[in-house]
Amino acid sequence: PVSSTLYGSRYLTGKVGGSVTHQCFYSTTPANKHDRKYWCKMAGRICPTIISTSGYTSKEYQGRVSLEDIPQNGTFMVTMTELKKSDTGTYQCGIGTTNSDLYVRLNLVVSADAGVLRPTKIIQGELRGSVMVLCPPGDTQGVEKMFWCKVGRTGCSLIANTNGYVGMNYQGRISITHQESSGAFKILINDLKNEDSGLYRCGTGSLSSQDSSRTVALQVTTASTLPKRPKFLIGTVGGSLSMKCHYDPKGIYQKKYLCRWKGGTCSLLVDTDGFVHESYKGRIQTAGGDQENGTYTVEMRHLREEDAGWYWCGARNRHVEHTSSVKLLIQKEACSSQDPETSTVAKPALPSPATSSTAVQRSITGLTHVTGTDIESTDIESTSTLLPTASPSTFVTSAGEIYQQSSSGESRLLPVVLPTLLLLIFTTITVLVLVKLKLQKETGDERSSVGNLEAAAIQDGVNPVKEQTMEENPSPAKAHKCGTDSGKCRWV
Repeated sequence: PVSSTLYGSRYLTGKVGGSVTHQCFYSTTPANKHDRKYWCKMAGRICPTIISTSGYTSKEYQGRVSLEDIPQNGTFMVTMTELKKSDTGTYQCGIGTTNSDLYVRLNLVVSADAGVLRPTKIIQGELRGSVMVLCPPGDTQGVEKMFWCKVGRTGCSLIANTNGYVGMNYQGRISITHQESSGAFKILINDLKNEDSGLYRCGTGSLSSQDSSRTVALQVTTASTLPKRPKFLIGTVGGSLSMKCHYDPKGIYQKKYLCRWKGGTCSLLVDTDGFVHESYKGRIQTAGGDQENGTYTVEMRHLREEDAGWYWCGARNRHVEHTSSVKLLIQKEACSSQDPETSTVAKPALPSPATSSTAVQRSITGLTHVTGTDIESTDIESTSTLLPTASPSTFVTSAGEIYQQSSSGESRLLPVVLPTLLLLIFTTITVLVLVKLKLQKETGDERSSVGNLEAAAIQDGVNPVKEQTMEENPSPAKAHKCGTDSGKCRWV
């Protein structure tokens, strides 16, 4: 078994007489930090220990193997020197008191002409935060295609490439672009999740190629100081809205911007230096910020249906770039042209995320603030202002749809609906009371009749029970005669 809390390369090459270093990565939980780390080589169904942090080293490998644990980085490194062809085989790096607890297997191939692999780069990110990776190092001028994939049991699963492909789980939160200045490719990932932790490869050409790729270990912290924020922003055709973007107030950023994401790239729309995209001039602008709290605001006006989609807030300097994403949903004008105070029910489609529950958008005199409950997002907080002709409305966003109901419509319907409801309730109660009285009266009459009959029977010296039995079970010897003229029957 392979746990997501432990990962490392699945393939390793070494040169005869040379050395090789393997890195195993683990989540920095207290248990993982202090547990025994080991390195072993498979021999049939068992894996005899070569070296461990308990102080043990196999005699066969003494003097040419070492293990270094770095708990603060969540990694331990195994180095083997003076490699032999016989060192080729399947190895395990793991954590636990036995060699069958938590481990990752890899294949080591030792040959005379093996190339030198680049060391694994460690990237650490915060839950719900973002990371930036520059890959591969060196000059990549003229390269047309680059990929980013995640190493798994059977290979490397493609996540994104520069041809526009983006995996389903990374829609709206990953970009991969070529940097003209440095010649490298820049990969940005935001809205980080725990399951993003793992081993990745970035490179050019095919996924199976090892020569032109670089291995990156991404570690996502289990604890986060970043709050959960709404993932969706709702706007109305012809209306306007504002986005409040967040960044680390302790950092120094040369540029803050808003871009539109599509197909693994994010096109710049506006930044704090005054740039505005040609197609958005007159419709978008930055509206100041708060350095102390690490926020800046972007306003959009005259919204259109085609404005729906993913947007990123970003802040960057020469070495660091942080991004956060939000999806804008555009709904058509819900108000009637004949009566602007009466609105109709609108149910625009809304994607349903696996970990989402409810988002509520409250409106007070045209100013709408989007809030969320258990809907994970990154550093976006947003407000949406409707057109003056639109009536104040209340939006309730569920997992799959949005309901809109006019507050003015409720006030106009109230004088009609309330008396009707009260009359219906009064009528129902009256009918129930009359039915109950009638039943009680009929029950009383029946009891009175039975009492009179019993009294008469006792007075005549006849047992009413016995008499009733006799009447219900007449003797077979008796004949039953009925008068056809009168319709009456008697026992003879």
